[in-house]
Amino acid sequence: MNITMMDRVAVVTGGSKGIGLAVARRFAGSGARVAILARGAQDLKAARELLGKDGLEVRDYVCDVSKADDISRTHDSIVADFGKVDVLVNNAGTSRAMAFETITDDVWQQDLDLKLFAAIRFSRLVWPGMRQRKWGRIINVLNTYAKAPAAASAPTSVSRAAGMALTKVMASEGGEHNILVNAMLVGLIVSDQWVKRHAAKAPDTDFDAFTRDLASGVPLGRMGTAEEFANLACFLASEQGSYITGTAINVDGGRSPVV
Repeated sequence: MNITMMDRVAVVTGGSKGIGLAVARRFAGSGARVAILARGAQDLKAARELLGKDGLEVRDYVCDVSKADDISRTHDSIVADFGKVDVLVNNAGTSRAMAFETITDDVWQQDLDLKLFAAIRFSRLVWPGMRQRKWGRIINVLNTYAKAPAAASAPTSVSRAAGMALTKVMASEGGEHNILVNAMLVGLIVSDQWVKRHAAKAPDTDFDAFTRDLASGVPLGRMGTAEEFANLACFLASEQGSYITGTAINVDGGRSPVV
């Protein structure tokens, strides 16, 4: 199957590392013009240079998507530079998990701003253009706790569950305008977060052995790669994924107890 995103404009939040960077790479390699967003200018520069070595060109924008003003300003800059937004991947956010009684109001609000309201605000800005052109793709990157939350998995599990409900609402409203909205639920995917956790908790252990131990409950017997995640994102964002909307797909090697 020839999956192409030729001439599409794609925005990837949290696009400087890990899953976001892999998605940006896959999109650009499939012909899309790509904008990557992150809070750190140096990380964005490094990502742009890394992709440039492979002959892939992206534009980068410093943006804290937990702030409404940052989102609005960055959206306006992207439209000024590219003319439109066809694809939005709401990917920003790191896992935050702790015991319920320890979570303060500030922590709840920070998590909701970064993971839920960022998706709401950015999607709301790109929606009118997608509706006018009768073509749009929005992918909300969540995690499998959105479907099967465990003890001490909040606030992330709650924010992500709300993101799954948001996905269904937008898909139901966007269908008549050919705006397809789906969620991809992350399981154990090798990313910068796990590299940092390895360095902090088991620096004397081989990283491959570290990830194998983590993946002991995964039917496929290993952690996934960011590239594997990006392959599905590219399919959903392309013309070839034109009859898939309103669904939440586990990308977890079968680890989640629910489908």
